[in-house]
Amino acid sequence: MRKLIAILAVLASVNALPAQVTIENLLSVPFPTELKSSPDGRRLAWIFNDKGVRNVFIANAPAFIPHKLTNNTEDNGIDITGLSFSPDGGKLLFVQGNTRNGEGEAANPAKLQTKTGQFVFSANTNGTGLRKIAAGNAPVASPNGAVVAFISGGRAWLASLADTSLPAAQLFEARGSINSLRFSPNGNQLAFISSRGDHAFLGIYDTATKTVQYPDPSVDIDMEPVWSPDGKYIAFARVPNMKDALIFTERRTGLPWSIRVLEVATGQGKEIFKAADGQGSVFFTDFPVADNLLLWGAGNQLVFPWEKDGWQHLYATDALAGGKPRLLTPGDGEVENMLLSADGLSVIYNTNIGDSHRRHIWQAPIAGSKPVQLSKGAGIEWSAAATIAGFAVIQSTATTPGWPTFIKNDSSFAKIGADLFPAAFPATALVEPKVVTFPAKDGMAIHGQIFLPPNYQAGKKYPALLFFHGGSRRQMLVGFHYMDYYSNDYAMNQYYASQGYIVLAVNYRSGIGYGMQFREALHYGANGGSEYNDVIGAGLYMRGRADVDGKRIGLWGGSYGGYLTAMGLSRNSDVFAAGVDIHGVHDWSEEMKNWVADYDPATRVAFAATATASSPIHFVNGWKSPVLFIHGDDDRNVPFNQTVNMVEKLRERKVYLEQLIIPDEIHDFLLHKTWIKGYYAGADFFARKMK
Repeated sequence: MRKLIAILAVLASVNALPAQVTIENLLSVPFPTELKSSPDGRRLAWIFNDKGVRNVFIANAPAFIPHKLTNNTEDNGIDITGLSFSPDGGKLLFVQGNTRNGEGEAANPAKLQTKTGQFVFSANTNGTGLRKIAAGNAPVASPNGAVVAFISGGRAWLASLADTSLPAAQLFEARGSINSLRFSPNGNQLAFISSRGDHAFLGIYDTATKTVQYPDPSVDIDMEPVWSPDGKYIAFARVPNMKDALIFTERRTGLPWSIRVLEVATGQGKEIFKAADGQGSVFFTDFPVADNLLLWGAGNQLVFPWEKDGWQHLYATDALAGGKPRLLTPGDGEVENMLLSADGLSVIYNTNIGDSHRRHIWQAPIAGSKPVQLSKGAGIEWSAAATIAGFAVIQSTATTPGWPTFIKNDSSFAKIGADLFPAAFPATALVEPKVVTFPAKDGMAIHGQIFLPPNYQAGKKYPALLFFHGGSRRQMLVGFHYMDYYSNDYAMNQYYASQGYIVLAVNYRSGIGYGMQFREALHYGANGGSEYNDVIGAGLYMRGRADVDGKRIGLWGGSYGGYLTAMGLSRNSDVFAAGVDIHGVHDWSEEMKNWVADYDPATRVAFAATATASSPIHFVNGWKSPVLFIHGDDDRNVPFNQTVNMVEKLRERKVYLEQLIIPDEIHDFLLHKTWIKGYYAGADFFARKMK
């Protein structure tokens, strides 16, 4: 009996131990995206990426127990996006497959011997009728749910949702690249945008007469069309083309953007809002993330984002009469998601107002009364969806990744499908990062989150790592991130802390979360690389800490974070001992060619010189510290030759380097095993070069 009791005691102690902190365990939680509710609020759907296996999940009222709508089983790099319900809630539409590179090749990192391009799918929400419709993306169902319009090859196509025997067909002929398909409320017309390089037209296709009209053309760029509920009007944004405005350079002011409202019957358009000169004159479209940046609410109230006060806030104005816009979301912070309520009387959004290193859900009445905070606490909430059981969100914390969750009436939270959350996830072994502020080299206050090892001992000196996010329009938070890429990176910072490093995630200038002037920092990126003040400031801050070994400070990051890692190694190898550079930019002038079709350094001599002088390639003679390069050779964001050319320069200078090259992988790694392999390679490299 005593022996049995002893055995049970041992087993109990083993079960009480925290789960092991491995990279596999840290990345074991399925990551949810595109949480959506049906129009009647009785269904929720989302996409789970479970260790590279992507599936559509649905949960029905009243219990909202999730089950799979698709049955993919392999980490094969095939993405799923574009999730939406039909108006009656009976079908789900989504896109399965990968985008194409400049040569027309669909991403295929698993080297599958099948076509991997994007296809539009539909399925009944009861779990039956899964159907591949046709090659394409951006599906939108008609109001009666009978047909689906989508984009294929830059053209608008139509397919029946009721009669599966009918093949999809191109809907109409039109010049330009077609996007932003919007059915009228009665389904008889389809608004769209025809993008034509330096200008874009709002177009209308009439299904009865089979005609295309461009009723209010201009030399500007039209975007974000939205119908009035009665179908009589279309509101849209109009943005002046700015030929010399280049990406990765600051844009604090510009030619003011406007909102126009078109009377469909007459084809007459009028301007109902125009941004003032100066601050807010540039239409910033990176967020809020929504189906449309203009929302037509009840009482003809039009909701739109505007940075007039230096923050991306929501405003409302009368869509027909115009007038002075009303601020709906006051406070220092950004609005990142938004959703119009079913009755059109309020807007639901997530923001960092009042909690700058987290995100919470708020609701603002469009009529103008004070907004109400719906979610509070130490978590991070995003992607609100309205159901008959209340608001569903995706929520993360400092120690648990994002998960579909209900906000309960008492403001607490309840996970949806909690039994699907992996038991092996080491939540109890993770640390809660703390927000710190330190001066950049030029004196600007820079924020970040610091991770201390779980067994931290005062008086001991630890090796340290600086992490730089990508983007640069990103912000790291005091919890698992709402984007899968940065959720993985946050997990990796936790792993490094578990391995005995002090880690500082740096929210450098040109990132989001701290207002327009911080985001549009003077001389950032290709116009001077002013973020380097924050890199060296972070290095000196860490070197000045009593618990950091000043000779063992490393850097790591991907994309823009890879750029800043390379800047640190090339400009201050005396401060930074080693680095892991994941698909980083090394020459801004070359990178511009990837984003600006007509960019020619020979015709922009002064800018090209500044761009190269703002790049690691310019400082390569100072690069002494060892580096690991990680890059997929089908990268569409940072071309592979950025790493090829930098490796050549470092080899000429006998700088120690290692490389992990992933054939056919893209920028946002599609294969789960790529993340695992890359992260272990980085950890091993730092262990050998820093410890």
